[in-house]
Amino acid sequence: MSRLNEYIGGVTWGFMGKRGTWATKAAGTSMELMKSVTGANWTAIAFSAFQATAQSTNIPYQEAPTVTDDEVLWAIRKAKTLGLKVCLKPIVNCADGTWRAHINFFDKDVPCEPKWSDWFRSYNAFILHYARIAEETGCEMFCIGCEMVQTDRREAEWRTLIAEVRKVYTGVITYNCDKYQEANVTWWDALDVISSSGYYPETDWEAQLDRIEPVVQAHGKPFFFMEAGCPSRSGSAAIPNDWSLPGGPDQEEQSRFYQAMFSACQKRSWVQGFMLWDWPAELYPLEEAAANDDYCMYGKASAPVIKHFFTTTINSQE
Repeated sequence: MSRLNEYIGGVTWGFMGKRGTWATKAAGTSMELMKSVTGANWTAIAFSAFQATAQSTNIPYQEAPTVTDDEVLWAIRKAKTLGLKVCLKPIVNCADGTWRAHINFFDKDVPCEPKWSDWFRSYNAFILHYARIAEETGCEMFCIGCEMVQTDRREAEWRTLIAEVRKVYTGVITYNCDKYQEANVTWWDALDVISSSGYYPETDWEAQLDRIEPVVQAHGKPFFFMEAGCPSRSGSAAIPNDWSLPGGPDQEEQSRFYQAMFSACQKRSWVQGFMLWDWPAELYPLEEAAANDDYCMYGKASAPVIKHFFTTTINSQE
C-alpha cells in the first residue's frame, strides 16, 4: 500500500475547464505560471463529468463538456515536464447546477425509483476509467471522490470501489470529504490518505483543527487538505466556501485568509499540505487580477504569501 511521505505544496489546476480548453498554448502557459507563481511541488488535475440531476443514475463521462482523455493525458504530461507530482481528480457534478453533495437516493430500494446500485455502477465505471489513466501515466495520487456528502454513508459501496481501484492503480488513493465531514466517513481505513476541503473561517482554524486531529490520530493515516482557499472578495474570509457571496474584489481579504490558515496549520505536524483551490486552464490577463474576485491567486496579494509558505515548508522537509 502506497503512503504519503512528503509535504504537499499543491494547487488544483483546470477544474472549470471544458472540452477544448486544455491541450492549448494558453493552458500550458497557465500551468507554467501556476508553478512559478506559487512554488508548488504538486498539482491536482481536476475536471468534471456531469449527470443530469442529483437523482440521475448515469454519468456520461465520455461526452462533452467533459475534457477528452487526450486532454487529460496532455495535462498530466505537462505537469510532469514541470516537475510537479500529480493527483488525478475526476469529479462528478450535476448539469442542472445542484451541488454534488446532494446526490442521494433512498436507502432501501423502491420500485420505479432511482437506486444507489444503479448510480454506483455508473460511478464505478467513471472512476475506474480514470484510475487506469492515472496508473498508465504514473500519477502519484488518485482521488476517488469529492465532497459527496450524501454518499458518504454508503460504506459498503465505497469499500467495493476502493478494492476495484486497487486492482488497476498502485499509487496513493484518497477521498476528498467535504468541510466539517471528516468524522463522518467510516471507511478511512481502506484509503492511504485522509483529505478534506479546508474552507473554514479565518478566525476558526484552531477550533476546526482541534476537531479534525482526533480523526486523523484514530486512523493513523496521513492527512492533507485536498482543497483549501478563499475568493479575493470582500467578506469571503468568513465564509470561504461560498463562491457566490456578494462583495467587491478584495485582494487583502484573500491574503489574510491564507495567512491565518497557514499560521494555524504549520503548528500541526499532522497537516501534511494543501491542494489550494484553484487555478484555471484559461487564465485571466495579469492586468485584470485586481478586478478578479475568484479563488485564483494569480497577480494577487496572496500569491507571494503562498509561495513563501510553500517554498519554506517544502525546503525545510527535504
